[in-house]
Amino acid sequence: MTVAGPLSGITIVDLTRVLAGPYCTLVLSDLGARVIKVEHPDGDIARGLGPWFGDTSGYFLSVNRGKESIVLDLKRDADRALLHDLLAQADVLVENYRPGVMEKLGLGWETLRARYPRLIYAATSGFGHTGPYAPRAAFDLVAQGMGGLMSVTGHPGSPPTRVGTSIGDIAAGLFTAVGINAALVHRARTGEGMKIDVAMLDSQVAITENAIARHFAGDTPRPIGARHPVVAPFDAFPTKDCHIIIAVADEAGFRRLCAIVERPHLADDPAFATNTLRVRNHEALKAELSAALAARSGAEWLALFCEAGLPCGPINSIEDVVNDPQVAARNMVVEVDDPNAGRVKLFGCPIKMSAFDDPHERPTAPALDGNRAAILAELGAARTSTARR
Repeated sequence: MTVAGPLSGITIVDLTRVLAGPYCTLVLSDLGARVIKVEHPDGDIARGLGPWFGDTSGYFLSVNRGKESIVLDLKRDADRALLHDLLAQADVLVENYRPGVMEKLGLGWETLRARYPRLIYAATSGFGHTGPYAPRAAFDLVAQGMGGLMSVTGHPGSPPTRVGTSIGDIAAGLFTAVGINAALVHRARTGEGMKIDVAMLDSQVAITENAIARHFAGDTPRPIGARHPVVAPFDAFPTKDCHIIIAVADEAGFRRLCAIVERPHLADDPAFATNTLRVRNHEALKAELSAALAARSGAEWLALFCEAGLPCGPINSIEDVVNDPQVAARNMVVEVDDPNAGRVKLFGCPIKMSAFDDPHERPTAPALDGNRAAILAELGAARTSTARR
């Protein structure tokens, strides 16, 4: 079921649900790890979320493809014993419970560390396992709001605007995956496991990029639409029929742009002589460029800009994205063949590696408890092997 990759031979016990944790373990699965998804008897909440392919959740499929599923009720002694059997064979445990839940189940880091010293324990939560907010619950929107991202998203004067994907969850999942891979390297060198504690709030703070530096420099970040706060021209510009992206960060590029749009005098205008001045006078610069761009269609301008080597692009709809030849060439839309949903197209893995294939057809997501018999048989064989030793 697993895809060959640099993590082949690594086993992940996945106690996560919904998005942040499952996104992390999806990345690990795409890199070759075996991911055993341990679900509550009711199943991952994501199994009940759309979009739908018949009665199968596309939400669940998209972030759980390639995994295995076994149902365990961790409040039951017998099922906790089965979890311990899994952990005895595992390299990594990933969980995204609220802090304290694992301790109540007798499965906290200190307990597991004493029993499995090589185990890597990765926890993803809203606010982390320390600090005054640690006990609080959080979802993506909470993280986006509290992490400052919504304060710099949208247009001036617009109401609070969420980034269009669940970047609060996804960033935390990615940072957790990075931490797990680093911990695996550390264990290979030392033989020691470790705990990884990743918070959604921390992850949002980390991806605010230069906004925090700008704050401390006295330039208060705020919503500014599509333009870049410290580079110009770097914005969405109107053309005869649509908006396009132009992103020019160097002086030679700015001169080429001005020549192509038949406004060469702009390159010599004292108001636009440096990037700093162009940022300061961005409204006037945008007005000049927009007036010039109105003469042709977006496709015509993009062809000219691409030929000149200027960074530019269309503003694609999702339909445009999934039909883009570059996206296809990079295998970023893959397929799964699901017994209930049929053939379904999902997003692919952006990590391309020279040593491993990037298969277009991927294993589908597991049915709830769909791998129970095989996993239990494997655990039984492991117990027998251990007893014989």
